[in-house]
Amino acid sequence: MKKVQQGFTLIELMIVVAIIGILAAVAIPAYQDYTSRAKISEVIVIASAAKTAASEYYLSTGRMPANTNEAGINTNAGQSAHLSNITFVTSNGGNDAQLGYAIDVDGRGATVGGVVFTGRGNSNGVQWSCAPATVGAATAIESKYLPANCR
Repeated sequence: MKKVQQGFTLIELMIVVAIIGILAAVAIPAYQDYTSRAKISEVIVIASAAKTAASEYYLSTGRMPANTNEAGINTNAGQSAHLSNITFVTSNGGNDAQLGYAIDVDGRGATVGGVVFTGRGNSNGVQWSCAPATVGAATAIESKYLPANCR
C-alpha cells in the first residue's frame, strides 16, 4: 500500500509566511501613503469652493474680499474630519489672497500639515497656486502627499 502525504511540510509553511511578511512590509506603507493622499485630496476639493467664492468676489468688485464673511467662505473645520483650521488673509492692496488649510491626516485631532493656496488677481481674473506651507500650528505637508500641481 502507498502512503499518501497529507498537509504541508515545515519548510513550505515557512516559505509562505516569509512571502506574506515581505508583501506586508511593502503594502502597508504604500496603503498608508494612499490614504493620506486621499484625505488631503478631500481638503483640496473643499478648498476649491472657497477659491471660487474669492475669485467671484474679485471679479465683481476688483479686489479680494477683506475676510471670509465678505466672500461667503465657509471656515467651519467640521466640513471634513481631516480639517483642523482654515485661515484667509489678503495682501497687496486687495489684489492677493492666501487661503490656508491645516490638515489632520491621522484623524486623532493633531494637526500634522498645512497647504496654502495663493490667489493673485489681475485683469484676466484670479490665478491660484498651491504649495505645502505652515498653517497655524501645522507644519508643511510632505510634497509626496500633495497632487502634482501643488508640489
